[in-house]
Amino acid sequence: MAFQSSGIFVNLPVKDLEKSKNFFQSVGFEFDPNFSDEKAACLVIGENICAMLLVEDFFKTFTKKEVVDSTQGTEVILALAVESREMVDELVEKALSNGGMPSNEPQDHGFMYYRSFQDVDGHLWEVSFMDMHAVEQEEAGA
Repeated sequence: MAFQSSGIFVNLPVKDLEKSKNFFQSVGFEFDPNFSDEKAACLVIGENICAMLLVEDFFKTFTKKEVVDSTQGTEVILALAVESREMVDELVEKALSNGGMPSNEPQDHGFMYYRSFQDVDGHLWEVSFMDMHAVEQEEAGA
């Protein structure tokens, strides 16, 4: 049997925890207070999907490697799937109007639509919608 996880916690270093929390709250996310304190905040992305926003000095205690400056380099792109094209636009527009920065140009491939932004720490986020009905029609015609 193939490995399957029951959830995921992505760990992200942040410079200013309160600024990062305020940004994500303004976009519409919530935090789990059971896994949050002055060094970390548990950003709830979905059922059993969380990002731990860790103050950079605390983050460094989990690795022997140098921490990437996410405003200068890319360590990861966090890709979120949502239920509609409108939700893609809504989430990205909220991010951009609350301190986020543009990342790449929107991509529209008919069956798949996505946009991206950088959060206040420079982490890259991609928000996408895939129209499975269009995918099925494309496969049936192929």
